Amino acid sequence: MSHLPAQPTVRRLRVPAAPPARPAPLAMGDPAGTAGGVRLTDRYVERDGRPWFPVMGEYHFSRDRPEQWETELRKMRSGGVGVVATYLLWILHEEERGHVRWDGARDVRRFVRTAARVGLDVVLRIGPWAHGETRNGGFPDWLQALPVAHRTNDPAYVDLVRGWYTAIADQVGDLMHTPGQPGGSVVGIQVDNELYDQPEHLATLRDLAEDAGLRAPLWLATGWGGAELPRGRVLPVYAGYSDGFWEESTTGWPAFGALHYTFSTVRDDLTVGADLRDGPVTAEAADGAADPWPFATCELGGGMQVAYHRRPLVDADDVAALALTKLGSGSAWQGYYLYHGSTQVLGELSTTQESHATGYPNDLPVRDYDFWAPLGSAGQQRPHFHRLRRQHLFLQAFGADLATYPTVLPSGGASGGADLRWSVRGDGERGYLFVNNHQPAAAPLADVDGVRFDVELGDHRVTVPTVPGTLRAGVAAAWPLRQRFGTIPALTVPAQPITSLDTPDGPVVLFAATEGIDVELQIEGVPAADVRGATIREEGGRVIATPDAAPGLAAEVVVGGTTLVFLPPDLADAVWKGTIDGRESLVLWHGSGWFDGDSFRVEADAADRTVDVLPALAPGGSGEFAAVPGEGSRFTRYAVPGAEVTRPLPVPRFDAVVAPVRTGGGAGRLSAPDDADFAALAPVRVPVPDDVFADAERVLLTLDWTGDAMRVHAGDTLIADQFWSGRAFDVDLTPYRERIRAEGLWLRAFAWSPAAGVHVDPRVRPASEVPVLEVRSASVRVVRTRALR
Repeated sequence: MSHLPAQPTVRRLRVPAAPPARPAPLAMGDPAGTAGGVRLTDRYVERDGRPWFPVMGEYHFSRDRPEQWETELRKMRSGGVGVVATYLLWILHEEERGHVRWDGARDVRRFVRTAARVGLDVVLRIGPWAHGETRNGGFPDWLQALPVAHRTNDPAYVDLVRGWYTAIADQVGDLMHTPGQPGGSVVGIQVDNELYDQPEHLATLRDLAEDAGLRAPLWLATGWGGAELPRGRVLPVYAGYSDGFWEESTTGWPAFGALHYTFSTVRDDLTVGADLRDGPVTAEAADGAADPWPFATCELGGGMQVAYHRRPLVDADDVAALALTKLGSGSAWQGYYLYHGSTQVLGELSTTQESHATGYPNDLPVRDYDFWAPLGSAGQQRPHFHRLRRQHLFLQAFGADLATYPTVLPSGGASGGADLRWSVRGDGERGYLFVNNHQPAAAPLADVDGVRFDVELGDHRVTVPTVPGTLRAGVAAAWPLRQRFGTIPALTVPAQPITSLDTPDGPVVLFAATEGIDVELQIEGVPAADVRGATIREEGGRVIATPDAAPGLAAEVVVGGTTLVFLPPDLADAVWKGTIDGRESLVLWHGSGWFDGDSFRVEADAADRTVDVLPALAPGGSGEFAAVPGEGSRFTRYAVPGAEVTRPLPVPRFDAVVAPVRTGGGAGRLSAPDDADFAALAPVRVPVPDDVFADAERVLLTLDWTGDAMRVHAGDTLIADQFWSGRAFDVDLTPYRERIRAEGLWLRAFAWSPAAGVHVDPRVRPASEVPVLEVRSASVRVVRTRALR
């Protein structure tokens, strides 16, 4: 990776005053004056008459166990998500015609009410066609086989959809967020998915749903792929992925990838869903700056699923940088797919994953739909869960202002070329400057020297940083320009705000320092004598302050009655905000956890750890967590005792058998080995001590392996599978304790073949010229948590 020399051109931008927001020309939203009403302007969403910046995460209730819903929804909320989106997959509810089921994991009513209890709003994606990497796109086999014109206004098809929507309304019609119905948590409904050439049908679907009793303030439809939508009837929502399993196995990093790491007002990605079209995409990606409604997303890639022929390896920073780039491009609604991974359901008549068996171009695993999401299918909290939480806390605290700011792009500076990628969202008085210097490993960006920006905001001009610095490769950040924080009238600083907390001593605001750029505060409206904890000088009517301490808990700068704390990136990713014992609290915890009602639960590991809390816990309220001396900061530190949570298992040994090479599906791509292929392999038993389940919240089997495809059975029940992509294989054993005890846990696996033509990331692709099948380690991890009160 080359190092870019200092740029001779000064990066300048003028940010004009923002025009007043106007009502969006969409037939939706609560009536004006509705308590808690949801409405749309041409730039942002309103809630109760104020700007609202929704953060939405996809979690499929029917692909997880109901007993886990509340815990996993609490994790989502603790990650800064405020809206949960979920598919209703018709095939799972009416596999047999006329027998509609809402039992067990199909109980959408229980799920919506659980989400409301946790504090989450809900967006229902009601289909009838959903995709979601589901068999027939979610259509039951009997519906797929009927001689009707699917996904059109064919009266015979419309009548079937009417019955489906009526069945949904019978379950959740009284849980809609509508005037006169207090407590309704369903704020939005999406009809169909990726339907690009039937606008009249989408309008009909909305009519059908409303007639059935599904009446939400927001109506959504996917707008990507140049979709033709019924104008005024639906809000277009968009996607952005760093890679795609739907590309060919011969494709490196897809050409569409750079679009999502470049600041732009183009909202559409023509490639998403293109593999399922009957013909090539002929539309052009229009500039969304002229759209009179907010830029909303529903499928920012929280990770990426793998198919048999193509297995992307997305990194945590890929996800976080893409999300931040959308913020700098004008997003007013951040929606992730998937935010929580899941497990494909084994139906009574068939498996339910997308596969060549139904003509799809892609063969997906039978069970695995983990997506390498921020929250894994077994509840694992991955690095991008923490990276994204940092952004989401920022949106919770400061998103109401950000949502109102239009995006202004430099001429040529955000083109995706060699120059640094940046933008400003502002109103001619204040704003945020966004920078992104990250792309995935297949096309990395270099350090950029000489970074300095001159931004005109009405009659004000700010230069940040005042001394040019180096923006490191991989950095993506948002810097405040003349923003209000607590008692500070205007602050400009090359550090990203995280969140704030009101305390008896005044507001405390946390920031994440930017690697390679010194923290330097430009303060307006406060006398120099009121600034403490920094070296200061006065310049141009501003106080310029440099913290006395390096980024960390000790890097406190007190400005009047407001305390600013500057954290290094790793500590910024450890910030949590929620309620402990009825008090809004900040928690600094490097590990897995979540706010659970009135406490913060920490997941134990083998090492003794510490957790920092503000405000301090009530005397005697810390229970088993003893207060320990900290670093002289305003946070109180508590000891978290370690516990043995991982037990090694004997390493399974396999013969290196290569799967048969076949092609299939609509595009003639490589097909996965089938049931008969796996049945021909000799199973290898993994001994799981039964005592690991005692008092465990979860028990996860982890296999560090290299190969092609693996299946895990409890007795004769397929509980998990994976197409190897370079990641470890985590399997939740918790629901299968009795079966494992009685019938054992068994593995079958095929070897990686260098001749097969499967795409695996070059960073992990075996260099061997012979087949490889190796398990390097096997272990079980016992998940136990403790409540911090």
